[in-house]
Amino acid sequence: MEEKNNLREKLFYEQKNGYDLIDTKERLAVEEYSRSYMEFLNNSRTEREAVANAITEAESLGFVEYVPGMELKPGMKIYKNNRGKALMLAVIGKKSLKEGAVIAGAHVDAPRIDLKQITMYESDEMCYFKTHYYGGIKKYQWVTIPLELHGVVALKNGETVNVSIGREPGEPKFVITDLLPHLAADQMKKTMAEGITGEGLNILIGSTPYADEGKDRVKLAVMSILNDMYGITEEDFLSAELTAVPGFDVCEIGLDRSLIGGYGHDDRVCAYAELKAIFDTENPEKTCVCILADKEEIGSMGVSGMQSTAFECFMEDLCETQGVALRRCFENSFCLSADVCNAYDPLYPEVSEKRSESKVNYGMGICKFTGARGKSGTSDASAEIVAYLRRLFEANGVVWQMAELGKVDQGGGGTIAQYMANRNIDTIDAGVPVLSMHAPFEVVSKFDCYMTYKGVLAAYQDK
Repeated sequence: MEEKNNLREKLFYEQKNGYDLIDTKERLAVEEYSRSYMEFLNNSRTEREAVANAITEAESLGFVEYVPGMELKPGMKIYKNNRGKALMLAVIGKKSLKEGAVIAGAHVDAPRIDLKQITMYESDEMCYFKTHYYGGIKKYQWVTIPLELHGVVALKNGETVNVSIGREPGEPKFVITDLLPHLAADQMKKTMAEGITGEGLNILIGSTPYADEGKDRVKLAVMSILNDMYGITEEDFLSAELTAVPGFDVCEIGLDRSLIGGYGHDDRVCAYAELKAIFDTENPEKTCVCILADKEEIGSMGVSGMQSTAFECFMEDLCETQGVALRRCFENSFCLSADVCNAYDPLYPEVSEKRSESKVNYGMGICKFTGARGKSGTSDASAEIVAYLRRLFEANGVVWQMAELGKVDQGGGGTIAQYMANRNIDTIDAGVPVLSMHAPFEVVSKFDCYMTYKGVLAAYQDK
């Protein structure tokens, strides 16, 4: 019997809960890491704020802004700010870029409610913002929750005004209202997708009329407040990027405090893991690169998205200082597309293939492929890359698991991995499992957050 049990242990693959695999010292490290991540997430409500916060911390740790043509020496720490909405950081390695770089890429945009350019209107003495939602959301989740307003207003004179209302204690918040159950008989007959419409996501912003006899008195009163606060007029909304995000603070979840709840885990939880890992990387063998990208939630388009050539420009500049062809660097590079994966939820087992999906507290989730239906829209990493991660993580005590996105043909999704792989870079998705992904309030495990950081750090420090 003992021989048979030994054979099973040798030949079978069995996953274990991560907390059964670490000691007290590492449990304390999980808590310490989680505290710093929660602070970052709480202060990074938009991609612009995430980038600004990352730059501030990077500079405090010796990173300098990259200037094309500057001399680069091994161990030097640099960053490139892409229009305030995306960021690239690097620690120059001892080896030539001809041997490739180690890249980790995450995105810092998240589903949200954007204001339209012609946005403010009054109806029946109530004032509203018209909106256009950003990314994949369940629209009904965004009504009757507190909202904050964040973003920038670009004035005609070239000045940019930063806007933040609702984040600080004592500041007002905003809301999208919904029907009371007593009058919602017709609404309740609709599907969840139809019950709340995109054009119906209008944000209530005021109700007190201005003290005069003209029209739109509530709108005038609200606009007067904004003008006093920020010096803006209604026309300035034409060149603004303003967004409504959930007005919840990041917090611990559960009596055991093992989980973190908050807005924007997808994908700032992986972005922070990358940041912390590159901050903790000193004198690496290969050049290490950290990417905080924008626009992933809407296809990675635009100058700040991963389909932009901004990344090539940055890497080509680095390669030119060493006399290396960019294409040679890329073909020898490795990229962790650090994006979240779906965590198996026991409340919704019907959409899941339990044996293949990631689980809370089982570590960093490795997705060989994403996509939809017949793996459409994915790079599908090679077997050799998966085997490399198995060796790397085992050698560095990283707890990890394989992950998929639900049952075959149930749905699908994508990441930046395909765009990195299209550059001839060996790429694989890896990140934190998330419950309630894309909801205004998502949930992750502290353990999985820490192991994702540890996994990215192991890749950066690999020799």
